[in-house]
Amino acid sequence: MVSACVFAVLLEHPSSPVHLALSDAPTFRRALMGVAMGLTLIGIVHSPWGQRSGAHMNPGVTLTFWTLGKVSNWDTFFYMSFQFAGAAAGVIVAETLIGAPLEHSAVNYVVTAPGPAGVRAAFVAEFFIAFLMMSTILSVSNSRRLSRFTPIFAGCLVAMFIFFESPLSGMSMNPARTFGSAFSAEEWNALWVYFTAPPAAMLLAALLHRLRNGARGVFCAKLHHRNNQPCIFKCRYGELHAK
Repeated sequence: MVSACVFAVLLEHPSSPVHLALSDAPTFRRALMGVAMGLTLIGIVHSPWGQRSGAHMNPGVTLTFWTLGKVSNWDTFFYMSFQFAGAAAGVIVAETLIGAPLEHSAVNYVVTAPGPAGVRAAFVAEFFIAFLMMSTILSVSNSRRLSRFTPIFAGCLVAMFIFFESPLSGMSMNPARTFGSAFSAEEWNALWVYFTAPPAAMLLAALLHRLRNGARGVFCAKLHHRNNQPCIFKCRYGELHAK
């Protein structure tokens, strides 16, 4: 959330030198935002904290792996609780560091809201990108050949979604991310879209993955497993590479 706030101010605040230099290139600014957030995701997943926790920043991801039997009940509860708390805290920290520019209407705490196409389009768009993200994560992370590239796949998708989909919904794909911005902005517009579409889409992706690959087709809930950090999940990652 801190990264999203910082880059949004740099790219969208009217007084920002970056914005002034690219004022006639909104599409390019959106592409830069996508690259920035994609790299942020990859960096967090590969960080020591991300390696240890599995880099679940999205309640929909944690809930999905819980339904697949990879995360315990208590871990699911605390992961989801602190994802929301962390998102809210991130925006508060960013506001403390950045100040008034984060409040400007061009930035508005990076609130996610339906675009000109309306709420229905936002719901469909959020559902589609969340489904594609979770389907990709499940396919790649459970592939012996591709599992180590899971963070890169996820980061590239985030960059693409921000570029192509954000005009429709603001590109949330994450209830906690939407809550974090809404909490500081006190703007709760169409919150139900971001609280229902992404988790529902991810659960559907999990159901289809299980139907195709069986109940034991998911080996772990970590997004990056090629490290020396202990795994707290119900892990069978060793079986994937013993096949």
